[in-house]
Amino acid sequence: MRFSEEEKAMWLEDWRRSGKKAWTYAKENGLTPQTFVGWTKTKTGNESCFVEVPTEAISVECKEEILIEKGELKIHIPLTIGSRGLRAIIDALAGAA
Repeated sequence: MRFSEEEKAMWLEDWRRSGKKAWTYAKENGLTPQTFVGWTKTKTGNESCFVEVPTEAISVECKEEILIEKGELKIHIPLTIGSRGLRAIIDALAGAA
């Protein structure tokens, strides 16, 4: 089955909000997992370089760091990290995906 760009965008938005892995989401929703995962990797040029983190996943535990939690994953980011340190975290997370 072929999907329009609007339908793909709808599926991708719903998947992003679900917090599930792309493969799992596709199987649960009757989509072909390989195709759906491919959609998640397609760059249109209109996409931002940033990832939206739901505000409920961020908490400031103390004034020296930001804590990002997703399930059992906890990332502690010092407020003094600077752009190079933040880039290193982002690169490490991208490599772990």
